[in-house]
Amino acid sequence: MIRVGVIGAGAFGREHARVYSEVSLSHLAAVCDIDESRGRPVAERYGASFVTDPRELIGKIDAASLTVPTESHASIAAELLDAGIAVLVEKPIARTLEEARQIIDAAKRSNAVLQVGHLERFNPAVMAAARIITRPLFFEAHRLSVFTPRSLDIDVVMDLMIHDIDVVLSFVNSEVSEVRAAGVPILTPRIDIANARIEFDNGCVANLTASRVSAERVRKVRFFQPREYVSIDYAVQEAAVVSVTPRPSGRPEFESRLLTVEQGEPLRLEIESFLAAVEGAPVKISGEDGRRALALAVDVTERIREHAAKAGVPFAG
Repeated sequence: MIRVGVIGAGAFGREHARVYSEVSLSHLAAVCDIDESRGRPVAERYGASFVTDPRELIGKIDAASLTVPTESHASIAAELLDAGIAVLVEKPIARTLEEARQIIDAAKRSNAVLQVGHLERFNPAVMAAARIITRPLFFEAHRLSVFTPRSLDIDVVMDLMIHDIDVVLSFVNSEVSEVRAAGVPILTPRIDIANARIEFDNGCVANLTASRVSAERVRKVRFFQPREYVSIDYAVQEAAVVSVTPRPSGRPEFESRLLTVEQGEPLRLEIESFLAAVEGAPVKISGEDGRRALALAVDVTERIREHAAKAGVPFAG
């Protein structure tokens, strides 16, 4: 079995540890966290060893999930990859494009597997919709959450919107031509609610809204392509399609149907994909994919900064 370590025993790291303990292909060998009171109970729960320094894992594991704050991604991931350890790094891949490049270069030097954890790409509803993509022309996405004291080291673009950025980039085979965006801090010094309008060279437009200060939790995206409208509900893993067929009479025929979606836990599917890549299968979300999503998220943030400066609304980050 593949010996795996989980680095970072916060809420998401604990879920990674759980899945690794359940998947037959892996053996959860170690849990690492700088806070022993947080990490040791997770390790003991799954019969793994506990360490406080990721460097102690070198030589003892074959692969690792990196679920620490984004500011620590580059230093830890690069060291593990240089040691030949496969790394699943949670999104965003890094804080900056330069740090992302450091991680990617480390993977290339050692030929180690690097996968980026853009979880929604493994959502069964997204995978079902991806099979019917033809030429998407317009996207409308809403990702709204109630406020929680997590991921406050990054803004809502890097925390939430980047999920939809990655999905849209995976669906649209074109380069970005223009980005417009606005956002404001509400409960934190960083951007808590944001909207971005992204236009691609092929004419496709994506309108994305993300908030971590809403009264309800919404995870939906819809897109339009010639003669079809597709709606995806990430939360309930459902995808619906409305198709339009022209008729000689001039009155088109409308057909509404649900796509066949094989329900599953996205995190388990993500980890299974990572473990398969460690054994030689293609990496589904590469470091370059992660860097591309980060680049667009950085661009969105810069446009928000410009808009905020005009309005006299400062924010951190």
